[in-house]
Amino acid sequence: MAKRWVVLFSIGILIISACGGHKIKGNPSARERFKIARNMFEDEDYLDAKTQFRIITLSYQGSTLMDSAQYYLGECHFHLKEYILAAAEYQKLVKMFPHSQLIDDAQYKAAVCEYQLSPKYSLDQENTQKAIRGFQQFLEEYPTSEYREVATKRLDELRTKLARKEYEAGIIYYKMSYFDAAIVYFQSVIDKYYDTKYSPGAIFWKGQSLFKLNRLDEATELFEYFISKYDQHKLTSKARTMLREIARKKLDMLSNSQKVEPENVSSDSSKGVRE
Repeated sequence: MAKRWVVLFSIGILIISACGGHKIKGNPSARERFKIARNMFEDEDYLDAKTQFRIITLSYQGSTLMDSAQYYLGECHFHLKEYILAAAEYQKLVKMFPHSQLIDDAQYKAAVCEYQLSPKYSLDQENTQKAIRGFQQFLEEYPTSEYREVATKRLDELRTKLARKEYEAGIIYYKMSYFDAAIVYFQSVIDKYYDTKYSPGAIFWKGQSLFKLNRLDEATELFEYFISKYDQHKLTSKARTMLREIARKKLDMLSNSQKVEPENVSSDSSKGVRE
């Protein structure tokens, strides 16, 4: 009983607050109120439209317009750039009206909200991850949607942002001479974001990190792979230079090891004579 009074009170407040710019006479039906709300929406009066759509979702339950009102409620928040609230309303439609004809639009727009909330690469990427999951799910469930091309483009953009975050972290660790940590981040780019523009650089700088750690065979293998895969890349000439540098270093190491061995033999021989 108390819950019912709370709902009725909320509806009363919403009706009073919506009487500013548009006249609503009597007690309109769900369809009449929806038409009024749509007119407000098309006039870009999103605040009043939001109120009317909210009233429909609260007081006309069972109406065939419930899912449409729920969708437009999300649209009002979206146009007001209230993306967190908009995403919640779109998700509510997906959960409450699984058979609605608007469910694909709602699922797409929920992902768009997270896309709008996605910050620059150097900040926390929680919203970016949510947007990626949203677009991936949308593309899996609605592969022929009219939004497919835009969703795919935005998905690639978001994945590139995550790739850059990992790549830049690797560069920072490389410059600080934390080569093992740098390798972890470069490998993450190679494994998860192999189809982005940061993958070639990650391969090259992983090779550099391996070289710095004297893991010369691994570095050689990586630089050779880089050259075979990206023969026209701006880093290809540097990769070839690194292969020559590794070859020289290996030759020096071999030469030094050969010099040490005779000295050891000579020392052992002298020891035997003295004994």
